[in-house]
Amino acid sequence: QVQPVESGGGSVQSGGSLRLSCTLRGFTYNRYCIGWFRQFPGKEREGVATIEDDGDTLYADNVQGRFFISQDRAETKLFLEMNRLKTEDTAIYYCAASAATFCHPDHALFAGYYAFFGQGTQVTVSP
Repeated sequence: QVQPVESGGGSVQSGGSLRLSCTLRGFTYNRYCIGWFRQFPGKEREGVATIEDDGDTLYADNVQGRFFISQDRAETKLFLEMNRLKTEDTAIYYCAASAATFCHPDHALFAGYYAFFGQGTQVTVSP
């Protein structure tokens, strides 16, 4: 059973930066798709960024160029560097792992593609 555990959320002013981390406990896949999602109050979870075992990445349009996903394969950790944060980035951020062997470009930014989600970490961006 894969258990993602997020950390690094918090409060920051608009224009600032935060770095989220995720430890993927029990994760033993060699080929995979993992990523970050976020959820706004009253909204469905939406994809932010994904990464494959070979380092290929996908980003949602509204974070492209501001957020950067990376991984430490040896430590089975996932990171999300968030820069130039906006108030509209305020959400709960989730780490996710898929049972798929790659991030399908048409599906990987949708929550249904993922079998495992963490408990989430709050990110609050103030004006």
